[in-house]
Amino acid sequence: MRLPLEGTLLEKLRKIEALHAGTKVDGEREAARRAAERIRARLAELRSREREEVFRYSLPDPWKRKLFVALCRRYGMMPYREPGRRYSTVLVRGPKSFHERTLWPEFLALADELDAHLQELTDRVIREAINEDVSEPPDAEPPKALGAGSNEDQPASATGPENAGSEEDSPT
Repeated sequence: MRLPLEGTLLEKLRKIEALHAGTKVDGEREAARRAAERIRARLAELRSREREEVFRYSLPDPWKRKLFVALCRRYGMMPYREPGRRYSTVLVRGPKSFHERTLWPEFLALADELDAHLQELTDRVIREAINEDVSEPPDAEPPKALGAGSNEDQPASATGPENAGSEEDSPT
């Protein structure tokens, strides 16, 4: 089952790819397929003219990392990780001009669209299942505790960050 939001995201992602391929053809899937073919052809042409370099990308966000790896694979590039590197580090070999003018700008545009989609989906799920107010908390002074003046009546987490993250306070 495809959600309405998912359909619009797919359409937007195809349009972004078509834009980066320089296409002016409508017809979503066909245009996306032809756009990918044009980009692969451009990459092959650049590989014959330019020396390939290894580019290292740090992508700590798992959704963006998956998107980047999929985009590389779509164009016939082979992303990889070196042993001992962080999970968030992705390496890929290719012509510098392709990375700078095509791969990275397209990835950024797609990642922005994915972020917007995930934000909208998250807000909708929280609004419908938990609470209608999905806004961020305001900047304000912490509320005064009851029995002002003594921290003894406050739970440990309200006293400050001294113990935050310690194993002693872990519920497991």
